Amino acid sequence: LYNMGHLITAACVHNRVTGKKSFLDIAVKLGDYLYTVFQPRPPELAHFCFNPSQIMGLAELYRTTRNPKYLELAGIFVDMRGSQPGGTDQNQTRIPLRKETEAVGHSVVGPYLWAGATDVYAETGEKELFAALERLWKDVVERKMYVNGGIAALHHGTSFRRDPVHEAFGLPYQFPLRTAYNETCANIAHAMWSWRMLGVTGEAKYADVVELVFYNTLLSAWGLDGKTYCYTNPLRRYGKEDPLMSNDSLERWPDTVTPGAPNCYCCPPSVTRTVASSAAWAYSVSGKAVWANLYGSNSFESEVPGAGRVKLAQETDYPWDGRIRFTLQSAGDFALNLRIPAWAEGATIRVNGQAGPAAQAGKYAAISRAWKASDTVELSLPIEARLVEAHPKAEELRNQVAVMRGPVLYALESPDLAPGVRISEIAIPLKIQLKPRHDAHLLKGVTVLEGQALRIPEGDWSGTLYRTVKKTVPEKVNLRLIPYYAWDNRGLPHMTVWMPLLR
Repeated sequence: LYNMGHLITAACVHNRVTGKKSFLDIAVKLGDYLYTVFQPRPPELAHFCFNPSQIMGLAELYRTTRNPKYLELAGIFVDMRGSQPGGTDQNQTRIPLRKETEAVGHSVVGPYLWAGATDVYAETGEKELFAALERLWKDVVERKMYVNGGIAALHHGTSFRRDPVHEAFGLPYQFPLRTAYNETCANIAHAMWSWRMLGVTGEAKYADVVELVFYNTLLSAWGLDGKTYCYTNPLRRYGKEDPLMSNDSLERWPDTVTPGAPNCYCCPPSVTRTVASSAAWAYSVSGKAVWANLYGSNSFESEVPGAGRVKLAQETDYPWDGRIRFTLQSAGDFALNLRIPAWAEGATIRVNGQAGPAAQAGKYAAISRAWKASDTVELSLPIEARLVEAHPKAEELRNQVAVMRGPVLYALESPDLAPGVRISEIAIPLKIQLKPRHDAHLLKGVTVLEGQALRIPEGDWSGTLYRTVKKTVPEKVNLRLIPYYAWDNRGLPHMTVWMPLLR
């Protein structure tokens, strides 16, 4: 069913792009078959299917063909989850979705289920279903999401209901760093779900999560050579000293067709399909409105209900630079809604060089007017380095900080330290001044952050687990941080995202 769901989705996209029905006819035949098998809701098939991508596929098939039985079947698959005894938290079949209170179990299967259920809600408007989805999304983002957008704490473990789980959400505020699983497919599924939640609410917080995933734990999976990838995305590594758990690796894996290489057929195509389709995530349209969700240089052209055909161009060096310029290339009466990220306090908007509407962080700013071709809108987002701390209940992260600049998370990697200095010896002063510098020759071109941190020498810990604290004198050291997505492209480095804070 997982493969069937992707096939149906691909067929619908193929039909939309080419106008051909050759692939769509196969999807229709498959959808009809699934309807005959599952529409009667046989109890013995209530727990059949692990990763339910078919729900999203069937919703897309309904939108493509307008045949209501495919939407009905998508709803049935949602309803069957947890409908019979014998289910498990591992694949969200213990509790009916509408009654669930926490995100549990497999961190790909859950968001795929909830993304499909959001598609169903988008077509039916069922309030009880949306209340559950909103409750689960809040649980993920406020209690179980890593700072890089990852959502899987556990390689193997137990849910709070004592079900064995793997590749799974952890308990609330549980964030191991070296052993973080954070499967790439899970992080992308989280973005897929958030994007659908954006579509049914218009709330910027959902697009903020999409952007967080895109710039960090989606790109971190892919090597800069374009041929290697990571299945898991930890936030701290000590090279060969680290234990390797399920799907971990010291270096990025090569492509899966290389003889003797690990085989994984989900994460690499998930990355490539998401990057390839990112244009469809960048903008949305609604009645007399264009929504700019993600920023990057591009051109946009689309029919907008009530406004006709709209054309505009966007110019920017985002995320390295916060200046974003839109130029209208067609006339029309509509609203241009600009997402102001939650971190962008102090953002400003100018229309044709004059002060525009107020820009509130974490909201969309609406600019409604009768546009003329050549009108311009300039959005300025404050791209500054900032220290990020975690909730006090996140025990693994107490008294530590991560560094972000705009939507980009940064990491400390051992090749950027002087010989003999360990990443575990670096502490961040509260008033550290981190200056950006774009290095076109480092890691295919990145903006690094440079400043002065402190080194607290550790001494020799061999043969010792605990010792009496002795006074040490911190040493000033030069610090260079790289974007987290670019780590693990220089041999077998030590790496950390979280570092002790000296107040």
